[in-house]
Amino acid sequence: LQLQASGGGSVQTGGSLTLSCVVSRSTLDSYVIAWFRQIPGKEREGLCEISTSGFAKSCTDSVKGRFTIFRDSANNAVTLQMANVRPEDAAVYYCAAAANPLSPNSLTVLRTRNFEYWGQGTQVTVSS
Repeated sequence: LQLQASGGGSVQTGGSLTLSCVVSRSTLDSYVIAWFRQIPGKEREGLCEISTSGFAKSCTDSVKGRFTIFRDSANNAVTLQMANVRPEDAAVYYCAAAANPLSPNSLTVLRTRNFEYWGQGTQVTVSS
């Protein structure tokens, strides 16, 4: 199972950036997909996740209202739209997949131990 994260780069404070996680169609239909981020020296933080149906989604309080997760079925991808970016959003961003959801609308507790598969990271830097 492969997850290909991309879209990182430099963004100004207050700006927007979209990250993409490309997977296979079978992965999109069978795994909960989530975005995490990690700052050097800190634990990996769960941000947003989306169910296999694409209808259930959730984001943590630290990014709620600014970050949105979408299922892009046409491109077999899950995107993370980042808006009103802040300096503290600078990090390496990872997408991950969790197997065996209970139902098409099930989500998983956003902890790294609940996600079996990980993509490579994509770096986001924020400039003032």
